[in-house]
Amino acid sequence: MTRTPLPIRKKDTPSARPQGDLFHLDSPLTSEIRGERSLMAFPFFALSKTAWMKPLTYQHANVAIEVRPSAKGVATIYDKEIVLYIASLMAGKIERGEEVGQDFIFTAHDLFSVTGANHSARSYQRLSEALERLQGTQIKTNIEAGGEGEEGFFSWLSEARLHYSRTRSGERRLKAVKVRLCDWLHRAILRDKQVLAYATAYFQLGPVERRIYEVACATAEDGRLEIDLATFRLQVGYQNPLANFRAAMKAIAQADAIPDYQVALVEDTEAEEPVEGRGRGRRAPAARVVVTARPKALTEAGEAGANHDQG
Repeated sequence: MTRTPLPIRKKDTPSARPQGDLFHLDSPLTSEIRGERSLMAFPFFALSKTAWMKPLTYQHANVAIEVRPSAKGVATIYDKEIVLYIASLMAGKIERGEEVGQDFIFTAHDLFSVTGANHSARSYQRLSEALERLQGTQIKTNIEAGGEGEEGFFSWLSEARLHYSRTRSGERRLKAVKVRLCDWLHRAILRDKQVLAYATAYFQLGPVERRIYEVACATAEDGRLEIDLATFRLQVGYQNPLANFRAAMKAIAQADAIPDYQVALVEDTEAEEPVEGRGRGRRAPAARVVVTARPKALTEAGEAGANHDQG
């Protein structure tokens, strides 16, 4: 979806809701975009703009994740925008003291406005495809949510429907999107309350940059994360060889475009690591990634934590 500058969000008013609709809409979203910490820390989505048809696996330390594609492929990092939007609607309800179920009804127009997508016919078609992938992708993980674990596979959305009306000319007009959020993520948001805010610039980033930002937000303790390159590649969910990831990280560090964080690739010329796909004699300098919060972001995070403790 083509990105457009994000608008300033306005407070919800009675006039902001369409009159005469059959649905009670959960949109428009009036707060910032937020996401659940585990979904930020670990690779659940394909880093692709097009269909990714191969299974994804992550196994490191005590965390295991397996993601299986549907006939339309694995849900992508761009499809994840819908999950973030739903999580943000849910977090807003919790803060307002409203009853929070698993069903959400919203307009595509508000979703596009929040994520910076244009309102073209192609965007609506991509929304339909994204919902299908979110409903069809199968996820299995040992990460517990809300104090409970699950055996077997689940989908991000157990139900996803687009509701249309007809104009006098017979043209279909999308009225609302209705989804049902999976038990696992619903429990995580409702009970664990590990929900973090996203920078609005997130939606302007490429796939790898998005994951770097998410991992930094979820795992950089005291505003700093230092991790070896190979392990960071796993956590980001980068599927190509380590040499490609090293090149990508160099370019990203040089561009310095990650919101709220600075990224550095530090190579140790005295230590070496094997290069995948090369002969045993071909080795590259060992490297580690260092992510540090920009001073402003670190200050704001501290103030947010202090306000939370006082609440």
